[in-house]
Amino acid sequence: MTGSTGQASKKGRLLYRLGPLAILGAGLVLFFVLGLDRFIGLDALREHRGWLAGRVEENALLAGLSFVAIYALIVAFSIPGGALLTVVAGFLFGTVPAAVCVVVGATLGASGVFLAARTALGGMLRAKAGPALRRMEEGFRENALNYLFVLRLIPLFPFWLVNLVPAFLGVSLRDYVIATFFGIIPGTFVFASLGNGLGAVLDAGGTPDLRIMFTPDILIPIAGLAVLALLPVAYKKFKAGRGGAG
Repeated sequence: MTGSTGQASKKGRLLYRLGPLAILGAGLVLFFVLGLDRFIGLDALREHRGWLAGRVEENALLAGLSFVAIYALIVAFSIPGGALLTVVAGFLFGTVPAAVCVVVGATLGASGVFLAARTALGGMLRAKAGPALRRMEEGFRENALNYLFVLRLIPLFPFWLVNLVPAFLGVSLRDYVIATFFGIIPGTFVFASLGNGLGAVLDAGGTPDLRIMFTPDILIPIAGLAVLALLPVAYKKFKAGRGGAG
């Protein structure tokens, strides 16, 4: 009896750990099974732009809060199309309000993924990690705010991947939220400002160029911010090296 009770308790703990991540994975699959991806794209915007603009004009606050909730869910379920949705937000709300909505929504959604992944797998992976991974974890955690800020500034890796990895490396929720919130601001403003001219692009039958982030005029200043963010890390390593040499 005691054995079966313990086994049930163990299964319950496993379900508690894996449940949130399983829900997010199931939500992503269900999104495509139901064909909801047809609502994220330029064709859907062309078809419904009048209705969407009407909702914003009717109640901008409610429309903005609804957008934040939708964006948070899209990020939480790792649904592709965030960059395009940011452009659409710029078209509907204007650059600054759109950027605020996107940054808040993306931070909330990313935090949900982070907590789900940390609850499900973070502790187990760290417990089974070898010495090399533990050293990497210690180094990353020591400078988590700086490293995460750079990863958010420059999209070297997919957004969903950067959402997950810090959870496995023991990064604190505080550092994760701060780095995500401030790190995505520059890129968000770029895409939201692109949305300001989206109406003319759609009227001409064109599509917005989402590669704008990788043009020198945009990428160089953002790369400069990334370098500044890494300076404290470099100085810390330099100081530690000199201390060790002495």
